[in-house]
Amino acid sequence: MNRLFCLIASIAFAGTIAGASHAQTAARSGEFVPQVGQAGKDVIWVPTPQALVERMLDMAKVTARDHVIDLGSGDGRTVITAAKKYGATALGIEYNPEMVALSERNAAQAGVSDRARFAKADIFESDFSKATVITMYLLPDLNLRLRPKLLDMKPGTRLVSHAFTMGDWEPDERAEVENRGAMLWIVPAKVNGEWTLRGSGDPIELSIDQKYQRFTGTVRRGATSEKVLDGRLSADSISFSFAEGGATRRFSGHVMGDEIHGSFDGGAAVTGMRRH
Repeated sequence: MNRLFCLIASIAFAGTIAGASHAQTAARSGEFVPQVGQAGKDVIWVPTPQALVERMLDMAKVTARDHVIDLGSGDGRTVITAAKKYGATALGIEYNPEMVALSERNAAQAGVSDRARFAKADIFESDFSKATVITMYLLPDLNLRLRPKLLDMKPGTRLVSHAFTMGDWEPDERAEVENRGAMLWIVPAKVNGEWTLRGSGDPIELSIDQKYQRFTGTVRRGATSEKVLDGRLSADSISFSFAEGGATRRFSGHVMGDEIHGSFDGGAAVTGMRRH
């Protein structure tokens, strides 16, 4: 029995015991009652504990200015919490129409139907490009299928996953609540390629080889070529350093499409243009 199956089975068993009384009461009223471990389109349903829901939203620094989209929203708890506790507008994308109806009832009971909405849809056919925060509790292979689309989102979009990774895309932050893990990624700007930086002496030719929020490359000024050191991205913020004349120079700035604006060591303004 593999570790993933054991994890899901143990969570499902615990959730089943905890929710049995409530399920029996709701069933007697004729309402749909989700069963922990029930099959869905791509995953089985295992709810995220409320404490971890709130920790995930805290990791993403959700505020009333955010638009949160939960992929595979289940009973709606993440969407409802984002709306009720953090004041965000939120959308849950869920394939099971009975779960969508249940979520809408839960949102109404919580008094947040105006900010918490739900759509019966396939996450792989949905447009969630306008989200500022994405939450998910999907399996690793599903995360990998979504990864290219997530990386194409606006730099600074926050992604939070319960339990499961994004392959070799290392998270920016990890947390644990009640022995459950969560991971945060911040979508980085795309800077791969060749750049020319001007404004600090002779032009600098910068070559970047990007891998998610980190990058390597070379810095060339005249006949001198040095390696890029500690290249990092956080949303549209960029920083790196390189050796020059026996000292280390550090660049900090921001990426705006095909332009970079910043400075070396806090000095004169530098503008970079991507070469095509």
